[in-house]
Amino acid sequence: MERPVRLFSTVLLMLLLLFSTEIGPMTAEGRKCESQSHRFKGICARKSNCAAVCQTEGFHSGHCRGFRRRCFCTKKC
Repeated sequence: MERPVRLFSTVLLMLLLLFSTEIGPMTAEGRKCESQSHRFKGICARKSNCAAVCQTEGFHSGHCRGFRRRCFCTKKC
């Protein structure tokens, strides 16, 4: 009976270590502010087009998002 409990504890510990290393670097990047582009027209199909329009709006980059494929601009807060 003790062996399955010990195996479960080991697996749980390994999963916690795995997920904690995935979360670590994300918090060091800082916050990102996001806003829908006001100048992008049409369906957002290419990230590069969206990013180019976002840079003209004063943002660092942009990406396509959502079911309706809208262009969202991002920058560091």
